[in-house]
Amino acid sequence: MASNTAAPPVWRSWVIWGIAASFYLAAFYIRVSPAVMTQELMRDFRISGRELGNLSAFYFYAYVLMQVPTGVLVDSWGARRLLIGGALGAAAGTFLFASGDSFVLACLGRALVGASTAVGWVVTLKLATHWFPARRFATLTGLGLLVGNIGALFAQVPLRLLVESFGWRAVAFASSGFMLLTGFLAMLLVRNDPAEIGCETYAPEVLRNREPESLLHLLKGFRRIFGYRNTWLIFCAQGGFVGAMLSFTGLWGSPFLKAKYGVTSATAAGVCSVMIICWACASPVCGFLSDRVGRRKTIYVGGAMTAAAGWAVLFYAPGLPLWAFIAFAAVTSLAAGAVILGFAYAKESVPVQFLGTTSGAINAGNMIGPMLLQPAIGWALDRQWTGQSAGGTRAYGVHEFQMAFALVLGWALLTVVLTSLTTETRCRQMGAS
Repeated sequence: MASNTAAPPVWRSWVIWGIAASFYLAAFYIRVSPAVMTQELMRDFRISGRELGNLSAFYFYAYVLMQVPTGVLVDSWGARRLLIGGALGAAAGTFLFASGDSFVLACLGRALVGASTAVGWVVTLKLATHWFPARRFATLTGLGLLVGNIGALFAQVPLRLLVESFGWRAVAFASSGFMLLTGFLAMLLVRNDPAEIGCETYAPEVLRNREPESLLHLLKGFRRIFGYRNTWLIFCAQGGFVGAMLSFTGLWGSPFLKAKYGVTSATAAGVCSVMIICWACASPVCGFLSDRVGRRKTIYVGGAMTAAAGWAVLFYAPGLPLWAFIAFAAVTSLAAGAVILGFAYAKESVPVQFLGTTSGAINAGNMIGPMLLQPAIGWALDRQWTGQSAGGTRAYGVHEFQMAFALVLGWALLTVVLTSLTTETRCRQMGAS
């Protein structure tokens, strides 16, 4: 790049990154949206709790599978084409979900959305690398996670109010339109690199000259990184953190709260919103504290232990009033913010050439948690169902939820064991080639 080439306009960089971040926000929103429409989905598709869990989990099935090729696609296709394709695919999947009159079509729609939105985080980071100075990358990473959690917040009380006013199908059609608009804006405004508009790129030299990796090479990298003990311990532990949070706030928390406290759907969504806010705020704080003290394991294990204890209280403490439930839920969610350390912890545990592959593996580990727990909880609820119904759908009592949530607590306790077995990196690269 010539030395007299100008840097890209700041406004252009923010617009391009903002379009990608908006897609990531919508991905989070769609991911957890079934939580506030469980009764409507069970009624309209005539499904049980197990089937509802599978319907929601189809998003995660496809999302996890796409983590392997996404790294290859972003290099070979470029962030712009991947963002456009992801947005259009998500729009089509959401439209299919909204218009489908059968359970199979709804599952196909969720799967298409999961596969399409799986590219959101990678594209956002890729564009930040090329359009912003390296010193801003950490800030943009944290901002991107915040934007994603804002999407999850929109999928709580605001979404519930919209569903009550217009119906879930109308809201889903509107979501499809937003995805379509995002794809159009990406086509019109997004470029892979400032060099495409005659400006200086911020991408590191190694990224400018690197040839795209083949899928076979990436698969070999996945096999190599799991030869390092910390990798598979953290991979499984992440699912315990994220699986518990997204299974509760993303699907089963609202009906549990309605059964336990007799609250409205909007109030239950409000409680889940508090948990999401605490989780979002805790993640950057945990990262900052870990960097400051130069330790990963202490905060990681401490978060796992506190979260496991919190879930036990929330599910099984007798006579817990609603205000106390909210307080314990906030503490539990704050502790679960330690999940963010898994990325840095795992990256420091392998050779430097596998950093990108490790990030993809840990992200897959995150989503395996809700992918397995959401349908498993539904299966357990159906096994315990006493035959009661409400509004044409199966109704589950507190006891049934407590039995089903034993799966959540079991994985949370396993996470305590797994994190305790990890080897401290002291915030330094430990893996050897």
